[in-house]
Amino acid sequence: MKVRLSRFVLSIIAAASASAAFAGEVQVAVAANFTAPVQAIAADFEKDTGNKVVASFGATGQFYAQIKNGAPFEVFLAADDTTPAKLETEGMTVPGSRFTYATGALALWSAKEGYVDANGDVLKKNAYNHLAIANPKTAPYGLAATQALDKLGLTQAVASKIVEGQNISQAQQFIATGNAELGFVALSQIYKDGKITSGSAWVVPASLHEPIKQDAVILNKGKDNPVAKQFSDYLKGPKAAAVIKSYGYTL
Repeated sequence: MKVRLSRFVLSIIAAASASAAFAGEVQVAVAANFTAPVQAIAADFEKDTGNKVVASFGATGQFYAQIKNGAPFEVFLAADDTTPAKLETEGMTVPGSRFTYATGALALWSAKEGYVDANGDVLKKNAYNHLAIANPKTAPYGLAATQALDKLGLTQAVASKIVEGQNISQAQQFIATGNAELGFVALSQIYKDGKITSGSAWVVPASLHEPIKQDAVILNKGKDNPVAKQFSDYLKGPKAAAVIKSYGYTL
């Protein structure tokens, strides 16, 4: 009996080991604004497929430079549609793999309750010392912020008060820690299931900036990895769509 039981246990261990051996993974570069959604999507993906997403987070422009310099990313989830398109024209991507996975929204946010009003008038009153944005040269949400300021005629008025984060996550940190009274962030960073999760915010009208279409693409380093294609397809599915919408993106 003991021998049979031992063999049974060993067979289970062997099967589990074999399953683990066949499990794959994909290296994904993810725009910082999409950190929380992709973490939730990756967890679902692993449960559903047994395969793992290894994600790195940062500014889209910085990822572009890293990819051009040979970084081992296999899938790229950008915060715009122009950077993946540029990589596509430069022959750095798998043909036909690019698609828009989400359209983002920009928000003016403060960690203080009641500080930002429903119409964003606090921005025009200019009674603050620091306004945080992401670097507009590398972060599409930073670029959208500068476009909004320009449309509102506030570029010169707030120029001396702007503090730049390397990416949208760092811009949010400036605000969350009180180093800036308010600033521009991705709505997805402060929104979940229909409400603002902390502080106070104004969702910037889409008419004040160019559409923030976020494209995904399979990079050349992922062309021979079936998990790269599997994850890319998973992003288009209903489970991922539900997560993406819950963070305030549109599809």
